Amino acid sequence: MAIRTLIVDDEPHAINILQKHAAHIPDLEIVATCNNAIKAFQALQNNTIDLLFVDIKMPGLSGTDLVRSLKRPPMIVFTTAYQEYAVDGFDLNAIDYLLKPVSLKRFLQAIDKVMHFVQGNKKQETITPALPVKVPADQFLYLRIERRVIKINTKDILWIESFKDYIKVITKKESYHTKQKISVTEKLLPTDEFMRIHRSFIIPVNRVEAYHPNHVLIAGNKIPIGRNYKVSCAQKFNPESDISHESE
Repeated sequence: MAIRTLIVDDEPHAINILQKHAAHIPDLEIVATCNNAIKAFQALQNNTIDLLFVDIKMPGLSGTDLVRSLKRPPMIVFTTAYQEYAVDGFDLNAIDYLLKPVSLKRFLQAIDKVMHFVQGNKKQETITPALPVKVPADQFLYLRIERRVIKINTKDILWIESFKDYIKVITKKESYHTKQKISVTEKLLPTDEFMRIHRSFIIPVNRVEAYHPNHVLIAGNKIPIGRNYKVSCAQKFNPESDISHESE
């Protein structure tokens, strides 16, 4: 299934980079490119678009303003040359955001998130890059906290907990509180390293010290497993068990 894609950026060089990266992905079909948000809005009205790569900061109408103007926006991947603008897209349920210049490695990570979203987070092998790719050693989560952008190495995260529209990111050294939906945060994390185990909890898989049908143990803390996540957790942490016989 081709993913019909629109690229929006006021910099021709930035568009060219994304087009070159997209050429490695047979499943991406670049329907059009636009150098401003107004043209992009028209292209969205006249074409079926599944995925939108859009620069956040552009003259006139910004990328975030464009997305807010859409009643039914497609999947969104924001791009930006300014790290402080990246968090502007958090509340718009973006699949990912990319800092310029966009490397092929980082582009493929974003596409992997897109494919997981399309296929309902099921394992798939539909992406076959033409070039060998290594995942960067360090990946980061950016949070807006008191008018600052905090950069957190995902390797330092113990778990993430939500309280309505707020999240708390717990690391070894301290905790960070910010207004952000946990569903948005989940999309910004490496999909192969983190797992949602409760409507209010996300955990790094490699931090789990012990597993019980009702909770996992991380750094001596019991993190509850939600009823709707019991099967996936059992398959992940205790695959040889008979799930139907696990007690509540």
